[in-house]
Parts: sequence; structure tokens; C-alpha cells
Amino acid sequence: MSQALSNADTVPSQTSQSSRAPIFRAAWVVMAVFILSNATTPLYSHWQHLMGFGSGTLATIFAAYIAGLICTLLVAGQLSDHFGRKVILVPGVMLAMMAAMLFEIADTVIVLVLARVLAGISVGIIVSAGMANVVDRAGEAHKRLASLMASVAMVLGAGAGPFIAGLLSKYTAYPVRNVFGVELGLLFIALLMVLCQPSQRPGEMTFHFSLPSVPRNNLSSVGFGILFFGPGITATSFVLSLGPSLFSSFLHVDSPLVAGSTAFTMFMVAVGIQFAAQKYSTRTVFILSGSLTLFSMITLWISVHETSALWLMASALLAGAGQGTGQLGGLTLIGMEVPTSHRAQANSLFNMGGYLPAGLLPVMTGYLIDLIGIQTGVAVLAGLIMTAAVAAVAFVIRQPVSRPRA
Repeated sequence: MSQALSNADTVPSQTSQSSRAPIFRAAWVVMAVFILSNATTPLYSHWQHLMGFGSGTLATIFAAYIAGLICTLLVAGQLSDHFGRKVILVPGVMLAMMAAMLFEIADTVIVLVLARVLAGISVGIIVSAGMANVVDRAGEAHKRLASLMASVAMVLGAGAGPFIAGLLSKYTAYPVRNVFGVELGLLFIALLMVLCQPSQRPGEMTFHFSLPSVPRNNLSSVGFGILFFGPGITATSFVLSLGPSLFSSFLHVDSPLVAGSTAFTMFMVAVGIQFAAQKYSTRTVFILSGSLTLFSMITLWISVHETSALWLMASALLAGAGQGTGQLGGLTLIGMEVPTSHRAQANSLFNMGGYLPAGLLPVMTGYLIDLIGIQTGVAVLAGLIMTAAVAAVAFVIRQPVSRPRA
């Protein structure tokens, strides 16, 4: 495992402008779909007023997205590794467009749940095939840059979605229609980029379905990333699913712009810290990720205990930084260590390890808040994530340090 950490710490070479273009085009596809994934965050209060559901139902709607994503991750990676990225990405983007159309007309919880499931399926395809596609576009010489761009595109889209939705919700007369109208346009551009991409088909000729897997000597590369990405994305998932309700309660305002701006700022911190952290070893990046996630949960507990929007904002920013660094470290290891024939499956396993707790724990917390109150519910969530973060940091510190290869 320490060898995997060492091998990823190579010095990036200079990349020409022409060789960067395919990386950026592939990263745009990732970003466009992730804009959809969180564009709903500022609109939940609108739908709550329209349909009259509580925190538990809200968390369940969020979990429908996770369910669609996890089920897709079981198959999307190996389909992509066998049939090629383009064959899988085209239906992935089209499913995202169908989800946007359903969000635009949603007037019942059932329609919202269905739209979230479709969005989850689309994101499942993107985080396996789409992010592997970004690295594939780079070639052998620029994998580290491509891993960074894939990770940045994911969090940039996740942050831009709620910010765009918050602005349109605040300043336009028909926010839902406008938000998803804009998103459909962005997804159409992404679809064109995928269609113009040359077709590839790595892997063997005969396809045999099985659970996602990677070569035995690459298991540590995937597992190490999960240790830190899991707690980080669980923290940000709580902010996305239940954060808007907490801000409304603490500030006594019900503004979609507040929720959207918070999510946007959280993910912009995740973007910025990835650019800052790329020069450090993956070992250092992982330790930083676990520490930031730990402090995020401490400030979350303080925010609820003190009914403080300021502390809640601090928790959101720390959570974004924790997810961003954990994601960067994990994707860098996969991009540098896992062969092309298993890279999408490695991405699937990596994201399954993150999104499973990210889906389950916020839902449990939502129902706990409805049953036993906000302070106890949040304390349980914070305690679990803090324990996972501390254990991950302790584990990586115990690993022997290997000298990076120049």
C-alpha cells in the first residue's frame, strides 16, 4: 500500500495546449452532469412548501439519488472497460437530460424520487466511465493532470449547480423551469462533445458480467482512497441534504440563494484546495483530508449546539476541503496505478465506498432529527464520521514512508 502511495508521487511533465484540449472536453462532460446532481439543493424548500414533506422524506429523496448511483456503479465500470467510454457515456448524458425534464414538471414526491433515481444513474455512469475517460484522453504522459481535472470537474459541477439554481430561484419568476432549462442546454453541449469523441474499446473481446474488480496489486490504491473519500463526501452530503433546513432554522429565512451559495462555496473550497494540494505527496493529502473532515464534524456539532449559522458555514467549508483532498488523493492513485482495462471499475469501487455511507448516514440522521431532535441526531452523525476520519488518519500514519520516484 505504501508502494502505491509512493508511485503516485511523480513529478508532472509539461503539457502542450493541444494535448490539454481533449482532457478539458472530457472534463466538461463530467462537470455538466454534476451540475444537475446538486442543482436541486436550493429548490428543496420550494418543493417542501408545494408538497408538504418533512426532513425524513427530504433525506429519502436525496437517498433515491444514491440508490440509483450505487446500482449503476455495479455495472457501469465493467461495461465501460469492455465496450468503451463513448458507448456508455451517450446514454448516461441522455438519462441526465430525462432527469432534468422530470424535475422541471415535478408536482409529487414520486416524480421527484424518479428524477433523483435517473440523476443518480447518470452520475454513476459519469463517475465510472466519464472520469476514466478524462484520464484516457490524457495519454500516459499526463495522467496526473487528468486526474486533477477529473476531480476538479466533479466538485466544480457539484458547486456550480446549486449556485446557478439559487440565483435563478431568487431573481426569476419561474425558477424550476429556468434552472432545468439552463441545465438541459449544458447537457446538450456535453452530449455533442461525447458524440464527437473517437470510439475506443479497451478490454477483451468476450464480456462476462461480474461485480466490479481490479487486479489484486491495485486493491490498496482503491482502498486507500475510500478511507478518506468516504467520510469526506458523507460530510458534504449532509450539508446538501439537510443543510438548507438548518440554515432556514438558524437564520429564520427561507432563501434558495442562501442554500445555493453555501453549497457553491463549499465546493469551491474543494476545488481550490485540490490545486493547492497537488504538489504534495498523496500521503500528506490523505492526512490533510482526514484532519479537515474531523474539524468539520466538530464545528457541525458546535453549530447545532449554539444554533449558529456561522459555525454551520465553517463546517460546510471544512467538509468541502475534506472531500476535495480525499477525492484528489484517491483519483490520483487510481489514475497512476490502475491499468486502463480496469480503470472505470476502480472508479466504480472508489465511488461505491464513498457514496454508500454518504447516502445512508444523512437519511438516518434525517429520521433521527424527526424522532429525537436535531442535537442528538447531528451528534450521532458527527460522531460516526469523526471516528472514521480519525481511524483513517491513524492508519495512514502507521504506513511506512517510501521515497517517491522522480
